[in-house]
Amino acid sequence: MLKKENLPKKICPVCERPFSWRKKWEKNWQEVKYCSDKCRMNRKRA
Repeated sequence: MLKKENLPKKICPVCERPFSWRKKWEKNWQEVKYCSDKCRMNRKRA
């Protein structure tokens, strides 16, 4: 089991905040770009 501080992280291109790996993204972590649905909907700003 990985500790929270050791999980992979990415930077959201919309809000520019770091976000960590989640269990629901386990199978497609490479394709995840946005931290939330709100940022995904506002992606035209980036």
